[in-house]
Amino acid sequence: MLLAFFHLRSRSLLRGTLLVLASLALALVLSGFPHPRPTWYVAIPALTALWGTWETLRCLRLRWSFYHGGVLMLLYMDVMAIAMIFFLLLYPYAGSYFSRVE
Repeated sequence: MLLAFFHLRSRSLLRGTLLVLASLALALVLSGFPHPRPTWYVAIPALTALWGTWETLRCLRLRWSFYHGGVLMLLYMDVMAIAMIFFLLLYPYAGSYFSRVE
C-alpha cells in the first residue's frame, strides 16, 4: 500500500487524501486564517487540492460496494476542503469589491 503512494501512475487513496488535507492546511497558513489577507499564493494549494481530488476520483470502482461508498465520502470531504480553499482565495478580494459598490 505504501509503495502505491510513491508511484504516480498507480491509484492511491492515501495520496489523494493527504494532498487535499495538506493543501487545506497550507491555504489556512498562507491566507493568515483568522484575518484573511489577499494573496494569490493560495492558488497553489487550490490546484494541489484539485489534483488530490482527481487522485481520489481515480479510485472509484464501477460496481457499488462499501469501498465505493467510502471513496464517495472522501470525495465529499475533498469538495468541502476545495470550497474552503477557494473561499480563502476569493473572500479578501470580495471585501474590497463591496466597499467600492456602496
